[in-house]
Amino acid sequence: MSTRKASEDADPIIESRDQLVAPLLNGEKPKADWRIGTEHEKLVFHRSDHRAPSYDEPGGIRDILLSMQEFGWEPVEEGGKVIALRGADGAVSLEPAGQLELSGAPLENLHETCAETGRHLEQVKAIGERCDVSFLGLGMWPDKTRAELPVMPKGRYEIMMRHMPRVGTMGLDMMLRTCTIQVNLDYSSEADMAKKFRTGLALQPLATALFANSPFTEGKPNGYLSYRSHIWSDTDPQRTGMLPFVFDGDFGYERWVDYMLDVPMYFVFRDGKYIDAAGMSFRDFLKGELPALPGELPREADWWDHLSTAFPEVRLKSFLEMRGADGGPWNRICALPAFWVGLLYDQSALDAAWDLVKDWNMEEREALRNAVPKQALDAALPGGGRLQDLAKEVLAIARSGLSARARLNTSGDNETGFLETLDEIVESGKVPAQRLLDLYHGEWNGDVSQVYKQSF
Repeated sequence: MSTRKASEDADPIIESRDQLVAPLLNGEKPKADWRIGTEHEKLVFHRSDHRAPSYDEPGGIRDILLSMQEFGWEPVEEGGKVIALRGADGAVSLEPAGQLELSGAPLENLHETCAETGRHLEQVKAIGERCDVSFLGLGMWPDKTRAELPVMPKGRYEIMMRHMPRVGTMGLDMMLRTCTIQVNLDYSSEADMAKKFRTGLALQPLATALFANSPFTEGKPNGYLSYRSHIWSDTDPQRTGMLPFVFDGDFGYERWVDYMLDVPMYFVFRDGKYIDAAGMSFRDFLKGELPALPGELPREADWWDHLSTAFPEVRLKSFLEMRGADGGPWNRICALPAFWVGLLYDQSALDAAWDLVKDWNMEEREALRNAVPKQALDAALPGGGRLQDLAKEVLAIARSGLSARARLNTSGDNETGFLETLDEIVESGKVPAQRLLDLYHGEWNGDVSQVYKQSF
């Protein structure tokens, strides 16, 4: 989730709808300038007892962040507390229960992306040695109750945690117990954005299946392969889901603005503090009628903040975010951007991928999305067959897209090698969660704590 540094008095007041469209329009880039931004979260745990460290304790989250300054990271504070870091590799931030996230820099190719991931993991593992903590790539805490988890000192999280129980039963689980991998991608025009959005949204259940990695809750199998994905089904219906309007013929920037104006607000950031505006309307804010700030009009940064508070399976800001994957280990952190770059950054691949899904109707897309958290690659496809069958076709298209990009490393290899871990999953038909369940019912003898041995 986003981290704000400071409010700016010079930030322009929003006086026209053009200012609401501007962030989306300004995201347009020529293909030569398209970049890849990869985000990944991981669970932090004490090696001795697998407890999640608090912010303030010795060797806890604050000390981890402070220690990372030795690698050139610069601290970002809120209320006098370090809550994020900024540096050449992007930003390091905290999810609500101390899940550590790298929001990577915008990079030109996947070789750079994977190198960035490797640097970050080397850094946190070195600090982990000192603080006696380790890091785990899963989609959800395998054994922790909400009550066992700390809460980080970020004002927006305090507001969100108060609001979540009002609008769904699992919003606090989303905040406190889950981890994801995401990739942020560019577009060249409104039409290019719309086609990438539709293709990404239709195929997001496939990404969820391939990366499904959250089969345990509070120490036992939960009946799902991606419980993280299931959690989103009852988090907040006004800001989540598969967004039927994206598939309408008139979808574009203006329609996204209308959607975001209908998404209830969480907060307004003023003078270094978050003001609770949960459930209030940005439309009222535009009229100077926001109850939390009566008589005040929004600034452009308020709109940018608001754009970060919707959580559908694909999200538009000044780039597109692919949001369907569970957290995982290094090779899958590299594989997710390879999957989406291969499909969306080559026109022939994008056309071929869209051709596979363009005839699905909304009920079929919803049915697939709802089946995948439990069934993963065994989910039924519209028109017959299983998702595993589609996965083989989609990976072949992604491979062709990466080959066509021809981005080579110093050894002369292109980017297709980053798909190999997904090839293995599709060939076997077993997603990561199913392999964990095999271990749980086999050599782990029902002991979920054995999963901590699979830390980074």
